[in-house]
Amino acid sequence: MAGVVAQIKDLIVLADFDEDSPKIGEVVKVSNENQTELLVERLNVNGRVLCLNLTGDKTIIRGMPLTRTNMGIKIPVGDVTIGRVFDALGLPLDNMPQISDDQIQYKEILKVPKAGDKFTSVAPDLLETGIKVLDFLTPLVKGRKIGIIGGAGVGKTVLTMELINNIAKSGAGLAYFAGIGERIREGHELYVTLKEADLLKNTCMFFGQMNENPIQRALVGISAVASAEYFRDEQGKDILFFADNMYRYIQAKNELSTLLDQIPNEGGYEPTIFSDIKVLQDRLSSNEKGSITSVQTIYVPADDISDPAVQMIQHELDAIIVLSRSVAEQGIRPAVDLTRTTSSLLTPEVVGDRHYLLSVQVQALIQKYQSLKNIIAIIGENELSPIDRADFGKAKKLIANFSQNMFVTEKLNGLPGEFIKKEDTLKSIEEIII
Repeated sequence: MAGVVAQIKDLIVLADFDEDSPKIGEVVKVSNENQTELLVERLNVNGRVLCLNLTGDKTIIRGMPLTRTNMGIKIPVGDVTIGRVFDALGLPLDNMPQISDDQIQYKEILKVPKAGDKFTSVAPDLLETGIKVLDFLTPLVKGRKIGIIGGAGVGKTVLTMELINNIAKSGAGLAYFAGIGERIREGHELYVTLKEADLLKNTCMFFGQMNENPIQRALVGISAVASAEYFRDEQGKDILFFADNMYRYIQAKNELSTLLDQIPNEGGYEPTIFSDIKVLQDRLSSNEKGSITSVQTIYVPADDISDPAVQMIQHELDAIIVLSRSVAEQGIRPAVDLTRTTSSLLTPEVVGDRHYLLSVQVQALIQKYQSLKNIIAIIGENELSPIDRADFGKAKKLIANFSQNMFVTEKLNGLPGEFIKKEDTLKSIEEIII
């Protein structure tokens, strides 16, 4: 026996160990019927080891012996995991047969790979999504990060599902989906959608939905990234990584911080919020072996885009797609706020001169449209100058032009989905502007 359970507080277990004390990040097992696994979080907490109850097992009692495993949390990796659904601890959730031991390779999720050479590309590799507003305003570039930001019910998950559907069909790499703290229904719908479209054969899925305890919700993103790293580093694959929802990852970390009696920072979040975000984002990187291109949704609490957690996540991204409730109320889908959506990749070097100049003209028209709306509300559109009236009309056509039917909503609204090539998008915009 290496240790003993000394104190239990919800998901926190304090343990006493002899000289053979475990390391931070190591899994120790309770010698009970369930062989409950605990994750070592801190050492020397009032002379004790602080552990996290990974599964929330309620059968642990004081005095139970503990044994060391000398290993961290391990998940299965490799080709046998493609098409499967796992939880944060690498256990299958899809009711399919267990993977036999002779087929399994394991990887410790908290062990960060050694940094290799940074991923470089002679020319940016653009991935076409078939979604007009995204291909035009926030081009998806291989090895970069895009965020989809919005409040509840504005279409973040639907847009993510459409991206998975459109990009996976092209066979442009292996797709990953990490469901972090979202609704169980949404995860099930995504699984069914991918299965019906025969896209599971090119997809790996990890779920830690909102019914799970905060430990699993905080770990599921790390588990998915660890699995993706294996394919990137060992098989040289290009990964398309979808995470829904990054804010829920911070929320889970915040719940854990409360359990650990940490004093929150001035924004009301855990004091380690910056490092929590960096730990996950820094691993969503590319190297000379392969790339990880990520699309992350970010929930905006109370529609407040200035929320500290939202702002911190934004700093890690190359492009921001802002979904607006006011746009959604106009019946425009996807409900993208054209004035607040930005991308550092929308440059002539990445998209070419034609695309870049068109984007500048579009943004100028949309900005003018926003300022003219207030004037029209007072004096009416007919009182505008001919030039202003023409520009206002062009802007309205542009906004309508960016609306598009989705493949993943065909069964709901009966409207067939559309995949619009980037060249067709540019032509349609030129027809309106010129």
